[in-house]
Amino acid sequence: MRVYMIRHGKPSATWGDADDDPGLDEAGREQARVAARALLDLPESERPTRVVSSPLRRCRETAEPFAAALGVDLIIDPNVGEIPTPAAVAHADRGAWLRDAFGGEWRQIQGDLDYDAWRRQVAAAVAGYAGAAVFSHFVAINAAVSTAQDDPRVVGFRPDHCSIQTFEAREGRLILVARGREASTQVL
Repeated sequence: MRVYMIRHGKPSATWGDADDDPGLDEAGREQARVAARALLDLPESERPTRVVSSPLRRCRETAEPFAAALGVDLIIDPNVGEIPTPAAVAHADRGAWLRDAFGGEWRQIQGDLDYDAWRRQVAAAVAGYAGAAVFSHFVAINAAVSTAQDDPRVVGFRPDHCSIQTFEAREGRLILVARGREASTQVL
C-alpha cells in the first residue's frame, strides 16, 4: 500500500525566533491547501484515507485541510516528528548543530541518542501508516528516504515546503516510489 509523506508548509518563524512551535504563514496555509487538493486528486485506489501529523503546529496546520476534506481526525504521532536536539545544545545553537549534522552521515551525528536508530524508527513509523498521508519535517523525510534507499547521508535531498514523497509500505519496510518537489530551503 502507498503512504505519502508531506513536508509542512512555510512556517511563520524560523530557527532561533522566539516561537519554538510556529504555525504557518499565509504562504504556508496556501501551500497546505494546494497539497490537500493534490492528495484529493489522486486516483481513489491510491488516495490516503488517514491523516497523520507530527505534534508540531506547522505540521498539524498543514495536515488540517486534507483531514477536513476527508472528514477524519488527525492522528498525532511524535515518531514522525522533528529530530531531537541533544540536551547539551542550547536553543540558540540548534541551527548550528543541525547544519553540522546535515553535512555528514546519520551514524556521525553527535548527541544524546543513536541518530541512525532514530532514522530507522521514523521509517518504521511511516511504514506502519500504509494508506495514510503523513505530515512531517525536512529531517524526518530525509530519514525515511535515506532508510528506504539505504543511504547513510543525513540529507540526500531538500524537500520543498508541502513536497509530497510517495512510498510503498511492504512488510514493514518503505520503498521509495517518488520524491516530491525539491527546492532550495532555509534549512541549510
